[in-house]
Parts: sequence; structure tokens; C-alpha cells
Amino acid sequence: MTSKSATEFILSTWNRLHRLPGGNWLFNCLLRWYIPYSGSIKARVLELKPGYARLELREKRRVRNHLNSVHALALANLGELTSGLALLSGMDDKVRGIPFRISTEYYKKARGILVAKCHVTAPGADEIHRNENMDFRVSADIIDEDGEVVATTVVDWRLAPVKHV
Repeated sequence: MTSKSATEFILSTWNRLHRLPGGNWLFNCLLRWYIPYSGSIKARVLELKPGYARLELREKRRVRNHLNSVHALALANLGELTSGLALLSGMDDKVRGIPFRISTEYYKKARGILVAKCHVTAPGADEIHRNENMDFRVSADIIDEDGEVVATTVVDWRLAPVKHV
């Protein structure tokens, strides 16, 4: 029996669960369990397909700052999670990735229901195997209920071939 890569696991679990009654809820619970820090903001995956992720974060006390808006690091967390899901869901299962730099630019106070979106075309496994390691930049926009971009998170990922033991 072989274990699934992160790419296979994320996408196959989403595809199996999201169409079922309560499946989206269950997928999001599993995601929070597997990634506890990112799970702390309780963002919900709304859509996930190869190279694309759309997540929702509702303004709640747990993510609010003293200015009565969503905390800057909750927004960065949301952007990083969205970029990671989009990238991992679009990558070859022979490749792994880890973020090594994250920056977030804030344009206005974030309030209410926020949606983060990321669309990415991941490099192919052959290209990554030729280079051994490859740095790859992914960005996610965070949009408020008025359709305005409130923040953009840019994540630099280091991609490398999966090492077999």
C-alpha cells in the first residue's frame, strides 16, 4: 500500500467530499486538523481544483484586532493557505513545496465576509527535477463583500522533487 502525496490527498479528499451533504464542512474540519495553525482562523474552502483555490473567512472575534477589523496576520494566514492549496492542488505528486517568504500588502481595513482567491499554473515536475530546487512565486488576493481587494499575499515557495526513502 502506498501513501498519497499531499497533492493527491488534498484533491482526492475534496473531490470525494464536497458534493456530499456536510462534505464541505467535513473537508474543512480535516484541513483544520491537518494544518492546526492555518486552521486557527477557521477559513472555509469554497472551491478547489487543480491550480485554483477560493476560501472564505468570516469576521469573528477570534480574527479581529483592536481596530475592530480583521487582524493583519489573519489575512496573511488566509493568503498563505489559499496560495498553498492552489499550488499543491496543481502540482505533480512527485514534487513538494514549502513556503520560505511571505509578504502581505494591506490596502484597507478588512471587515465582514472575505474571500481569498488564487489561480496558479504550477511548473512541471520535469522542470523541477532538472533544477533540483526551484523558487516559485504565488499570490492570493483577498476581497471584501464590496468586491474590493483589501490585501494581497505573495508567497515564495521552494519546490523540490519528492525524495524516496
